[in-house]
Amino acid sequence: MAHSQAESVIKNIIREIGQECAMKGQTVSETLVAFMVKAVVLDPRNGFNVDRTLTKADVQKLIKLSIDRLLDTRNPSLDTIKMQVYFDMNYTNRVELINEQHHVLDSRLAPVSRDITDNRARTREELESVYRKMVSYILLRSGLGSPTDIKVIREATAALQSVFPQTELAAFLTLTKKEKERQLKELTMIVTGIRLFNKECGKGGEGIDDLPAILNEAIPAASHHIDIELQASKELAHRYTSLIEMMHLSQNAEMELRVTMLKEVLYNVRQHEAFLCIILSDVITCAQEVDMMHKQFAAQMEQLKNVVQSKTAVPTSLVYPIFIALSNLWTSFQDEILVLSFLNNLTISLQQFLGTHSLIFPEDVMESLLEDVTVKSDEERLQETADSKVNPADFTKEEWLFPETTINFDQVLIQYHGFCAYSFAMKDGLLLPANPSIGVLKFKEKYYAFSSKEAAYTFSQNPEKYIKMVAEKAKESAELIQLLELHQQFESLAPYSQVRAKEKQYIQPITKCDTSTQTDTHILPPTIVKDYEWNEWELRRKAIKLANLRQKLTHSVQTNLSHMRRDNCSQVYPMKDSGTQTKRESNTNVPRPQIFLAGLRGGTPPTTRMTKVNLTRAVDET
Repeated sequence: MAHSQAESVIKNIIREIGQECAMKGQTVSETLVAFMVKAVVLDPRNGFNVDRTLTKADVQKLIKLSIDRLLDTRNPSLDTIKMQVYFDMNYTNRVELINEQHHVLDSRLAPVSRDITDNRARTREELESVYRKMVSYILLRSGLGSPTDIKVIREATAALQSVFPQTELAAFLTLTKKEKERQLKELTMIVTGIRLFNKECGKGGEGIDDLPAILNEAIPAASHHIDIELQASKELAHRYTSLIEMMHLSQNAEMELRVTMLKEVLYNVRQHEAFLCIILSDVITCAQEVDMMHKQFAAQMEQLKNVVQSKTAVPTSLVYPIFIALSNLWTSFQDEILVLSFLNNLTISLQQFLGTHSLIFPEDVMESLLEDVTVKSDEERLQETADSKVNPADFTKEEWLFPETTINFDQVLIQYHGFCAYSFAMKDGLLLPANPSIGVLKFKEKYYAFSSKEAAYTFSQNPEKYIKMVAEKAKESAELIQLLELHQQFESLAPYSQVRAKEKQYIQPITKCDTSTQTDTHILPPTIVKDYEWNEWELRRKAIKLANLRQKLTHSVQTNLSHMRRDNCSQVYPMKDSGTQTKRESNTNVPRPQIFLAGLRGGTPPTTRMTKVNLTRAVDET
């Protein structure tokens, strides 16, 4: 089947499934239907062979199975898939979100900007109309107050007139379109800086909200809300994990069905926990950016106050850059407000995919199931295995990484989203948090962590076997492909967020490295002035030479005939290597002079008679 024909068949299948679900009262997106179709095909229990062309009966079976799964409202697995699709379609990192917002703002202001830049005003009334449009453009772009508030308009007009009088409008209209757009943006930033400075001095700032104060209150509130949601998901995950561990040894059919449902709700809360961790990380980054910008804003404002100091006239070269810096910082505050609002809305929207927990396992049912079960948190499990570590001496080929011997250990990308690979494979999909301090196994440029020392030893004996078991289990529960980050094994189901993350450069852990140190002899740069001259007469000679050069003329003539007129070449003979050799080698040893002076201490006679005795041996005696 040709690629275009196969794509058309898939689109028809997705469209038919969507229509059937809509007729039965369930509205589903095409993305969710496409994911569910792939999940049904991958599940080996459904009997589809991806290597052969689907028959008509296979297509009808695929449509029926997909519709049944999409209409099962009490299925935690479906809620998890919906959560993954929703997050993948709506989540955007802060840089892309801010750039998109700026692009939207530019597109919305494009008609206003075009109305100014393309204007050919000549009369006084037309010029005044263009000036009013410039004020409206500045207010809309800066976001400082409503462009319909008369007080805000008066304040913005006064600020604009101080830097761009209406008399300069005629010269502005003669510029090129790009120059007009650039100057409009620059005037917007300068006017914004002026209004912010007036607000700081208490002389204006009509309609300007105190964004730093709003952010200082909103960020802790958002972080607290996410923490509450995160702790609730973690507590549910701990309870479900402990129940599954207790029921794992039971062979009862009813108990086995309950274990299956418990695993599905466990996958649901673990996925919710993973998404909340991503959102919380963005909130923390937002808090760090706001703190840094707040300090920069205060420093710029203080510098501006020192420059102005109640002066009537200040050079524009000093204050304009500070006004522009203040405007850019205020725009960054507005961007952080947008990011924080987006993260709050995303957190609230994820709650709609957690409704099956209370339906399948109400609180009274959970309390009866947990009567004889000890619930362990992830932190308690890590503390239990903190003292047991893998001994690298027990292995000959395997490479193990440890926190104390590996640089960037915290940035090592653990497979299966940090869960134990062995426990998941051997306990039929049980998610137990791995403890990297036990030892991280490096196998085929991937890193695996385990929940116990015994699991690490067993997994290392045959990693291929357990990796294949994990992949087979993931085919039965399609939500595990994204939860455990198995997009490399299932490229067709890789979400957009993980594809973008894979494109980023990953910091490899450093286990061995060659280092060297060097002490600088001269730390400070040299201060030697090469053209310094101490001799007065030499300075006079150079001055006379420069004075004479003013009266000299330089002539040069170049013609086609004289240009590269002749070729010269020369040849030399290399010097020969030569050497001499003596018949024998000999050496001499010069005797060390030894002289003794006697009679220096004096004696009986009143005068001192010194005697000099030469004890140096002859040359032939040495």
